[in-house]
Amino acid sequence: MTLKQLFAPSDMTEGTPWKKIVLFAIPMLIGNIAQQLYNTVDSIVVGKYVGDNALAAVGSASPIFNLLLVLFVGISTGAGIMVSQYYGAGKREELSKSIGTSITLTAICTVFIMLLSTVVIRPILEILNTPVSIIEWCDSYLTILLMGVGGMAYYNILGGILRGLGDSVSALIYLLVATVINIVLDIYFVAILGMGVSGVAWATVIAQAVSSVLCLFKLLRMHHLFDLRLKELVPCMEQTSNLIRLGLPSGLTQAIMSMAMIVVQSLTNSFGEMVIAANVIIMRVDGFAMMPNFSFGNAMTTFSGQNVGAKRYDRVMEGSKQGTLIAVGVSTVITIAILLFGDILMYAFTDTPELVELSMHMMRILAVGYIAVAVTQSLSGIMRGAGDTMTPMWISLITTIMIRVPLAYTIAWFTRSASLPNGAPESMFISLLTSWCLGAVITMIFYYKGNWKSKALD
Repeated sequence: MTLKQLFAPSDMTEGTPWKKIVLFAIPMLIGNIAQQLYNTVDSIVVGKYVGDNALAAVGSASPIFNLLLVLFVGISTGAGIMVSQYYGAGKREELSKSIGTSITLTAICTVFIMLLSTVVIRPILEILNTPVSIIEWCDSYLTILLMGVGGMAYYNILGGILRGLGDSVSALIYLLVATVINIVLDIYFVAILGMGVSGVAWATVIAQAVSSVLCLFKLLRMHHLFDLRLKELVPCMEQTSNLIRLGLPSGLTQAIMSMAMIVVQSLTNSFGEMVIAANVIIMRVDGFAMMPNFSFGNAMTTFSGQNVGAKRYDRVMEGSKQGTLIAVGVSTVITIAILLFGDILMYAFTDTPELVELSMHMMRILAVGYIAVAVTQSLSGIMRGAGDTMTPMWISLITTIMIRVPLAYTIAWFTRSASLPNGAPESMFISLLTSWCLGAVITMIFYYKGNWKSKALD
């Protein structure tokens, strides 16, 4: 494969399915790992140079930040599905309009989020009973991230468009550049200038702005595939409607998941700073453990989208089996590695042995769940790529609202004691593991029912 071919859009309607999926997923996996480094490096730097409370502050802010990004999740998902199906069907005009509409709607949502964030951040932190010792850090961290949210928004939307066209390598390269910038600025702002939590927030904002500009330049050079003129940037009613129909379920899913995380975060806060900090470490390690699952899920979405657009349903079924088996195999290896070497990773965040021991104890509860998530992400990716974004949404809502959150509080209630007045911290992770496993079972049932096959765009 030549360098030019490596950076060119990939036609996933031809060739061996599993090879196409793996070759597409590998750059995405590397990219997802790099993106996870944003938050991880933030946590490591503040944990090492500021302290465990600063680490807890960065982690406590994450669920709120994710909640305020749901509009971008919806646009990114919808855009990726539309682009992959129109590209697979060879429809240049519809492809051009969908890309232009996505770019304009992202700009509108960016302004809305920036204005909203100035009003809601502090009240949300207070409602969640964020400890006084970390609330100011949480406030400043969130404010800076959300004032500069445009960079993150446009990287995710433009990167999603590139992946929908089958180009997962360009988005990877631009993200790697941004990750290096983020790491360098983290160390400079915090370790040298002493800017604390605000420093890591500024580093993230600047790095993500760079990645979004690079993605835009790449798209502007792809005029042989689509047009991106002023008239394409004017939102088209048909494309806007499709974008909402395809993206809204994913946006709502992210919103509900984030709200659930906020509710659970309130429970976490009740256990004190040590458990909050442990939860941050676990979620950072968890982020890396989940990367292959998300990468295969996104690869399956593009594979499904292009082949559904080309009416190759036989190929979709073949690729779904092969891709899911590979994803499960990779997650099994990761699960074993976490169980054997997880504590080594956790010492990167803190020098406190008690914190590492607590984090590793909780991680052992979750570990097997990554195999279940591999199944969920792969089969959900197939359904989303075909245009059925509602089914994965309902499954996520059921497992989160009806299972995870109530179960976490129920276990905490029944495990209260004199030494644990708010219950056992394990309740958060037992409930999460349960929801992951049930989610895999429900997803398999709906995938094999096959209703997703009738959801393609005309």
